[in-house]
Amino acid sequence: MALQSKELLNFYKNHLETHLLPFWQHAIDQEYGGIYTCFNNSGDTLVSHDKYTWSQGRFIWLWSKLAELCQKGILEGDPSPYLDQARLTIEFLWNHAILPNGHCAFLLTRNGELKESLPGNGFDTSFYADCFVILGLSRFASVTEEIQVVDRALTLYDRLTERLKKGDLRSEPYPIPEGLKAHSVPMILLNITTELYECLKSFKHDRVQEFKVNVEAFVEEILTIHREKTGLVTEMVHEDRSRPNTELLCRHINPGHTIEDMWFIIQAGRTTHHLEWISPAVESIAVALEVGWDQDYGGLLRFVDREGGKPSGSLIKEPYETLILETWDTKLWWPHSEALYATLLAEQITHEERIRQWYQKFHDYVFHTFPNPDSAIGEWIQIRDRLGQPIDKVVALPVKDPFHIIRNVLLIIELLEDKDSSV
Repeated sequence: MALQSKELLNFYKNHLETHLLPFWQHAIDQEYGGIYTCFNNSGDTLVSHDKYTWSQGRFIWLWSKLAELCQKGILEGDPSPYLDQARLTIEFLWNHAILPNGHCAFLLTRNGELKESLPGNGFDTSFYADCFVILGLSRFASVTEEIQVVDRALTLYDRLTERLKKGDLRSEPYPIPEGLKAHSVPMILLNITTELYECLKSFKHDRVQEFKVNVEAFVEEILTIHREKTGLVTEMVHEDRSRPNTELLCRHINPGHTIEDMWFIIQAGRTTHHLEWISPAVESIAVALEVGWDQDYGGLLRFVDREGGKPSGSLIKEPYETLILETWDTKLWWPHSEALYATLLAEQITHEERIRQWYQKFHDYVFHTFPNPDSAIGEWIQIRDRLGQPIDKVVALPVKDPFHIIRNVLLIIELLEDKDSSV
């Protein structure tokens, strides 16, 4: 089907309304707020009522975005229930997840009691939790125009910035080895800073310029430290940049991360009028697709070596190395959903035939492989082996998180409704 066709738009709307949303509507905690995400991979069993703050912040973003698209008439429906559920989740997190030190707890019980995800390691084990709460608050505030929610987002952001300056960033479930810089840090900080920048612009807030400068700094870090001249984006590099990056941790590429981050950069370039960022971002999407695509079985490999294939390099006895080597050839839901949006976005910007072909390859693979064949359950069976068969494994958090799939479907719907998406 043509990439700009009404047929494609209707396909995604139908997939959202019939396959994705029904599953998650039944997972909402109407009493305490938030959403249950601790399902098994097939989605037929809820294994825990625990609530990871990471996922709750993402839920706020999703439901706020759904409300926004309903308000604009892009989706049918009443935005009020989405905003009511998002607001209840905000209050749940603000009342229970904010620790005395101003950080966000990583894990809560259903009714908001603090719970250690790693016994004996405390409650604030991951700055990603703070990031996704900021992301959700920013989108909610943009949609509702509630300045007090902006103030909450800024409070969390400022505390996070203080931790960043001190080098005090715990990053479970993926601790960063000492002496290495991880692409994931400026990547997520760019995402939340751009989101909050756009929110502040809508309020004509006096901190808008400050956040524009922050966006520029994070993009600069990604494009100069992690992006190579070839377009490859390395996940880890030595802080001492004179050292050769020969270790497995420095040689491995995460194609999904590259693809996701590059559309972050495209978004940031558009909103801050740095259109010069767009061309290198599009090229890095194409490079990640080339190096990450499984030529034998199709789909995107989770990790690859910088020269393609199984990651290689010397080992420094870090747990993350085991994760890379044991799961490199799995096919995960989230990079594939990112590829759908990123290739469609890049094609509408550049009109390049190679990008059009990549989108079609991913569309064919994704919708043949991931959606749950049991329509009574719906959603996607998210974690698969190299052949595309479901496997029962935990990835990052032991959850079935709605974020990437629904976010990318919503962004695709919004993109296809936009009649002039070229730069």
